[in-house]
Parts: sequence; structure tokens; C-alpha cells
Amino acid sequence: MPIQSTNPTTSEKGLEYEALNAAELEQRLSLAESAFARQRASSFAERAEFMTRAAEILEREKRDFGILMTSEMGKPLASAIAEVEKCALVCRYYAEHADRFLANEEVATGSDRSFVAYQPLGPVLAVMPWNYPFWQVFRFAAPALMAGNVGLLKHASNVPGCALAIEDIFARAGFAEGVFQTLLLDTEQVAGVLEDPRVSAATLTGSEAAGSAVAGKAGSEIKKTVLELGGSDPFIVMPSADLDAAVSIAVKARTVNNGQSCIAAKRFIVADEVYDEFERRLVDLMSSLVVGDPMDERTDIGPLATAEIREGVHKQVTASIAAGARLLTGGVPEEGAGYFYPPTVLADVGPGSPAYEEEIFGPVASLFRVRGIDEAIRLANDTSFGLGSSAWTSDPAEQERFIRDLDAGQVFINAMVSSDPRLPFGGVKRSGYGRELGIFGIREFVNIKTVKVRT
Repeated sequence: MPIQSTNPTTSEKGLEYEALNAAELEQRLSLAESAFARQRASSFAERAEFMTRAAEILEREKRDFGILMTSEMGKPLASAIAEVEKCALVCRYYAEHADRFLANEEVATGSDRSFVAYQPLGPVLAVMPWNYPFWQVFRFAAPALMAGNVGLLKHASNVPGCALAIEDIFARAGFAEGVFQTLLLDTEQVAGVLEDPRVSAATLTGSEAAGSAVAGKAGSEIKKTVLELGGSDPFIVMPSADLDAAVSIAVKARTVNNGQSCIAAKRFIVADEVYDEFERRLVDLMSSLVVGDPMDERTDIGPLATAEIREGVHKQVTASIAAGARLLTGGVPEEGAGYFYPPTVLADVGPGSPAYEEEIFGPVASLFRVRGIDEAIRLANDTSFGLGSSAWTSDPAEQERFIRDLDAGQVFINAMVSSDPRLPFGGVKRSGYGRELGIFGIREFVNIKTVKVRT
């Protein structure tokens, strides 16, 4: 079955690629196995040199890569270029710190010498999404390759150009042939790759259904997985919050990446004392955003990535309204070519509706009024997800409550949830398990080996 991108701004078809056949896939897996034998024997200094070169390529060609991203999945060009810059940052971070993160750790025991060693596992399959087509890959690849593993990328089918460009970046950076390969595969072929004994582990960023399928298959093969799945992040505003800052960041946090981000704020939980003012300002700002061509620097919101995604978002909005939610702005798909959906705000969202129970992967904000911090925390945690959370308050006691009691992998106080190479990233509950980034991310795909020596 052909793999082809479609420009979400114009609905025009892009280049078409054929999925790997069985013989071609076997060749790639064999190459990964032989590449790992060489890669694991290389030094941290050698890997760091190549990873730094990858960062330099990204920085030098960031506009070209940004245009490629925008043409395949629709994010505003400025956002795409910033994504490339962030990829360069994570490459440099692990080039500088991997040797320290994975250095042998001496432990005092009764032996002459005891220590913990961190050693690579082998080829790791990365099943990656389209919404951050460069960043999601590089935040896996930079630590994985610096640890001595090799990478096999099964990217989303609507961003094949990005997938091939990333493979080319690592090749041009100097990594040996086979150290990082893009596998253009149909979804049905992924299970066979997971079953292959040469593949040691897997990581996935994507939907619950995809994560469950990959984790289930990997589990049946007793292989390690890391999952970063969906989110319905709460954005809590208390009476003592800086309302100007909270509203401004709320709009950015909901519409980042055209609203297609797992860690985008989606449920806005606002204390009664400031609710009316927050709602008014949020609606005004959301309504003023410019929807249009993502290549135009004046555009705030580009198209959603596919026609199916836009259709799904609109079905969730209409079903929520039918269940009792009030539509305050937006809610009507843009006419004409492309997959545009306007910034939308829903209020009076109740249990049982999609806006309450599900993740909406588009620029749709759901508003909730609460009487105090206890109700805010209860509502924030009343979800199957637990990826990120943002709470706005100047009260130190309230800040500590949110840090302690919010069920999420990340809690940001008076700030927007974001990923940072220096800090671990991941969630709890049905948002997945394991961590990316920081020291914890590079240690996910290593053999943590105990060594005791008597002389």
C-alpha cells in the first residue's frame, strides 16, 4: 500500500512511497543488527562528535526542515522552525552529558569492587506520531544513539518526507550506516518487527489504541517499552492568580501546534471568583486568532493535519453541545480547501460528554467553574489521563497542594506545560509509562548491570 503525504493547507497530494517488502525489511533489520555491534563499541566521544554534527545540520537547514514539516502536517512555519531548533538543543544536550549519565557508579559492598554499569540494549523500534514530526523522533534518538543503541523509526504515514529527512541527517552527521534507519511500513507490518529477535525494545508516542497494541505485542515477546500517550491536561486558575498572564498563556497553551499536542491545556478549571472575567477574556482572545495559511507569518492557527482528524474534532464538539455544553465561539469547520478548524470554546461541560471524558486533538477549550481548590483538584484528576497539568496561584500553600495532589507526570505552577531536555517527560494512568529526556530518559533503554569483582 503506498505511503503518501497530503498538504493539509491545500489538500494536494505529496510524494508517494512504497512500503518496504519482506525482503527489504529483512535487509534493514540485518543491517541494524550489524550496525549495533559497531555502535556499542564506539566511544562516547565519537558519538558526541556525530551528534553535535547532527545539531549543526539542524541549525543550518532549519528553515528547509520547517517548510517540510509545515507542508506535511500544517503547523505554522515559525513553530516548525522552532521545533527544529529544539531538536538541535536535545542533540547537544546528550552529546554533552551522556557520558556522565551512563558512567559506572561505584557502590560500597563487601567485594573488592562493586559498581553499576549502563550498557546499550540493541536496536530500538520507535513508533512516532505526526504532530511533532521532528521533535518526537529526536527526543528518542539523541539519548538512544548516545547510549550506544541503534534506532529503527516507523513514523506516521502522513509525514514520510520528515521520516526520510531525519534518517539523512544522522547519516550526514557521520553515524555509521544502519545506526538510524527509517522503515516505511504499513501499520500491519509493525507486529512482525516487534516479534523479530533482533529488535530489543520499543517506544511509542501516540494514541491509547496504538500504545496498547505495541505494548501488548512487545510484552508477549518480553521486550521493554516506553509509552507516551494522550492527555487531557487541566489548566487551573485560582483567585490569587495573575489573570492577565493566565489568560494569555491559556490561549497559547490550548492552540500550540494548532491544538494538536498531548500536553496542550484542554480543560480550563477556574475558581468562581474569577471565572466570569476569565471566560470573557479567553473567548475574546480565542476569537481574535488568525486562521489561515501556515506559511504566512501573520497566521496563528493553521489546518489540522488530516481531514479525518478535523471530522473527529467536530464530532466531539457537536456531541458535547448535544450533551449540554454551551458553544461560546467557533465550532464550525472552515469551508474550502484544507482542513481548517476555528479556535473553539465550550462552557458548562458535563460528565459523559466527549469534552469531559476524551482528549480533543484540536483548538477546542473546555471551561469548568469550581468553588475552591478541593473541587479543582477533584475535577482535574477526574480523567483517565495523567500527562501534564498547569496551576495558577500566588498562594504558596495552594502551590504545594497542587504539586502533591495532581495526578500527573508533570505539574507546572504559573507556567505552561512544555518539554525540556534537562527534565524527565512522561505521564501516569492511561497517559503511558516510562520517561523520556533528562537522565531518566537515557537510562530507559540500557541494561542496568550489577558488577561485583573479587581480586
